[in-house]
Amino acid sequence: MLANFFRTITALFPLWSVLVAVVALWWPESFLWYGKDTITIGLGIIMLGMGLTLKVEDFHRVWQRPGAIGLGVILQFAIMPFLGWGIAHLFHFSEGMAVGLILVSCCPGGTASNVVAFLARADVALSVSMTMVSTIAAVFMTPLLTKFYAGEYVPVEAWALLKSILLIVVLPVFLGVATNRFFGRAAQKVSAFSPFVSVAFIILIVGFIMAKNRDNVMGHWQELTAAVTLLHLGGFTIGYFLAKAIGFKEMVRRTASIEVGMQNSGLGAALATKHFPTLPMAPVPCALSAVTHCILGSLAAGFWRSSANKAKRNSTA
Repeated sequence: MLANFFRTITALFPLWSVLVAVVALWWPESFLWYGKDTITIGLGIIMLGMGLTLKVEDFHRVWQRPGAIGLGVILQFAIMPFLGWGIAHLFHFSEGMAVGLILVSCCPGGTASNVVAFLARADVALSVSMTMVSTIAAVFMTPLLTKFYAGEYVPVEAWALLKSILLIVVLPVFLGVATNRFFGRAAQKVSAFSPFVSVAFIILIVGFIMAKNRDNVMGHWQELTAAVTLLHLGGFTIGYFLAKAIGFKEMVRRTASIEVGMQNSGLGAALATKHFPTLPMAPVPCALSAVTHCILGSLAAGFWRSSANKAKRNSTA
């Protein structure tokens, strides 16, 4: 009963993120208590929760379906960073907004993509494996791509980014995997609530960043919202149609679309806050990304789920 309640609350993540963003802009003091250090701690807990849901079979699946998993990961790190860089130029963004948009576009797939894949009747097991592989690949890809694309705006210390990703992403994930492997029963009980905890920390990160940068957000909200929406729409669309062009089936197309279109925005926010302290606007596109990609993902999931139900009714008619 309690687990079902938390699942329902978690499924409404897009609604909570929008409400938190609005409250943070209207009443900043309600989220200013959540500081920079707690962003890093919160992200570590989120990634620990991801690790608790992973099993040895998820790693084996990488070798069983290398084509589909490779497609998602390659598109993730080829399409999104280029889109982020191009959109930043298209909107003539300042250094802070450009670096933030590029940084979040260089991040791996977000853990919320697995929930959206389930709702969209996509391949959940494939989505989990794609997220896992892109998260591991991000240790090297995120620092290198950020330096390549954002380096024209500000100096980027790729080695410092790499160390942060190892500490706040990879280490917690593997701790979670090890816990699941050796203390499976306990991990299973905890993992039932970890998505809810992850949602709680993500919306706290969104709230803090919005509250801290309220005046700048209010002054640039139109172009920021348009740019972040364009970034994620591009990811969803290109991911789907490239998978279709290559010849993958519908479930894989949906999975690739979701995986490419949804980023680990919390990681982007943590890295922007820690490594670009002189650019107060850098975390803002990351926070907006967390809200936007979940809304777009939920809309896509609703459309695909409706299409699947309609096809099922027609086949039984």
